[in-house]
Amino acid sequence: MSDSGGHLPVKKLLSSLDVGSSVAEHDADLERYFVETATFRQLIEDRGDIVAGDKGTGKTALYRILKERYAKIPELAKVEVIPAFNPQGTPIFQRILEADTLDEGQYIGVWKAYYLSLAGNWLLGVHEGDFTPSMDRLDKLLQGVGLRSTDDSARSVFGQLVEVVKKFLRPRAAEQSVTFSQDGMPIITHRVEFDDDPAIKVEQGRVRHDDALRLLNDALEEADLKLWLVMDRLDEAFQGKPEHERPALRALFRTYLEMLEFSNVRVKLFVRRDLFARMIEGGFVNLTHINARRIEIVWDEEDLYALLYRRITESDEFVKLLGIGDGDANAVFDIVFPDQVDQGDRKPKTWKWIMSRVRDGNYVRPPRNLIDLVLKAQDSQLRAEDRDARTYSPGTPLITGESLKRGLDALSKQRVEDTLLAEAGDNAKLIELFRDGKAEHNTESLAGVFGSHATDGVKVLQTLGFIEQTGSTYKIPMLYRSGLNITQGRAFASATGGTPESEDED
Repeated sequence: MSDSGGHLPVKKLLSSLDVGSSVAEHDADLERYFVETATFRQLIEDRGDIVAGDKGTGKTALYRILKERYAKIPELAKVEVIPAFNPQGTPIFQRILEADTLDEGQYIGVWKAYYLSLAGNWLLGVHEGDFTPSMDRLDKLLQGVGLRSTDDSARSVFGQLVEVVKKFLRPRAAEQSVTFSQDGMPIITHRVEFDDDPAIKVEQGRVRHDDALRLLNDALEEADLKLWLVMDRLDEAFQGKPEHERPALRALFRTYLEMLEFSNVRVKLFVRRDLFARMIEGGFVNLTHINARRIEIVWDEEDLYALLYRRITESDEFVKLLGIGDGDANAVFDIVFPDQVDQGDRKPKTWKWIMSRVRDGNYVRPPRNLIDLVLKAQDSQLRAEDRDARTYSPGTPLITGESLKRGLDALSKQRVEDTLLAEAGDNAKLIELFRDGKAEHNTESLAGVFGSHATDGVKVLQTLGFIEQTGSTYKIPMLYRSGLNITQGRAFASATGGTPESEDED
């Protein structure tokens, strides 16, 4: 490794360092430094359909890379990946909130009609003018139920479906009652009038969803194609509408199970673990079938180290200025970061310090937390260089321990707001009880916080990753302390009296 960075201003070097964005939707260079993890390999080898992970663990990044690379991946030679959601903007599924709340069976009808319409319109659009017999029948079916569209985007197709649902659920006058049943396409019998149409008349009869999907599957077979319909952003789809969220998501997973029989059209669901837990709360028939096809996103320390190294070394100007070559990840890390954040024989090395501070109480270490910590420490160091400029010399880290600590303070405040409290819902008030307090508790001090509901409160906060049990005591992870002005130490008296500071493990 060259020392060509010597005598350059540290600010110039730091300004040239670009580790990208922590949010996949905003990262234009994600393709360059994406690390192919075991989770990604499982996905492209079709060893799972449900990709589950915590916020910030990379679900959207996996989707983006899958969408951008699938045409070049040998395992997916005959697979087309179709987004069944909109990556940016208001999630399209919020359109369903415009209709009345449906029951679980009716939502199954909506999801099946959506998949049929999305996949069918895409297939017919690609083969326009050269239909096979099954495609011709599929074309007539979609036209007959008002779901044929020349725009096969997810937003357009779902919007059209919502309008159909709203019409059939809100008739002004009818010669016969109308329902949107679990096993029927949105087809009505006889004559119905609607507010925005003089009259809609549909031939008497009903088409079963499964028959229609079977026709789609046959059409794909004739085209020698398989479709993967990928859904993400489900956590945003029904925000603030629990009366819609639970039946709609349970219906989505039921639909997934029922569509497993169709080998040429597969549903791939990217879902947050907490949302999945809420969906199955109270029991879910055939959950073992879902778990058998579920892929958990897991990042170990080696994965995160490789990710950070990749992002640093893909920063072209930075690499050029320092003359960094291929090879030693530790040497690259030592250029950017100090050996220790806090000096002392018992103090951890910097990487261990970082790992202990980007995790929550469930030991989840999202890549987003790591990247945001580096970005915030980098920003802090640039401000420090404005105050007291340094010249780079080999062996002196670009980012100091003090800047890493300031970066952690900023990260903590952000994660408390955009993750912890935002996702806690009604339980946010339990978290607020700890603000301005101490980091370590025992059963007695927790009883003082929660009152008679201490056991229930502890379970809730453990699920949220806000507290963790260590032996007979409970600690708030360092990720959330600064953001809630929580200081190190015990909230209870020791056996010898007083409340001495406890020694946090690093």
